[in-house]
Amino acid sequence: MSTQEEVKEEVSTLEDVQKNNEIVLYNDEVNTFDHVIETLIFACDHTAEQAEQCSIIVHYKGKCTVKTGQYEELKPRCSKLLEAGLSAEII
Repeated sequence: MSTQEEVKEEVSTLEDVQKNNEIVLYNDEVNTFDHVIETLIFACDHTAEQAEQCSIIVHYKGKCTVKTGQYEELKPRCSKLLEAGLSAEII
């Protein structure tokens, strides 16, 4: 086995162990841009610029991944989004 193959195998194994989930935010016709931006800053620790970019993507594409990580880390963040009236899920 070459060094390159060994490195690829180690990376694949590490990725399998650290499976990341995503919070996906969906567009709706109810919430304002300002509310979505403020909520992303609060719930996902986004910068104002990140939050604004995500809100624009959600508006035009219908959805956007707003946070990735371990399920246990994402669950309370997703709950904050839902409590604020946004439409989101962990995938």
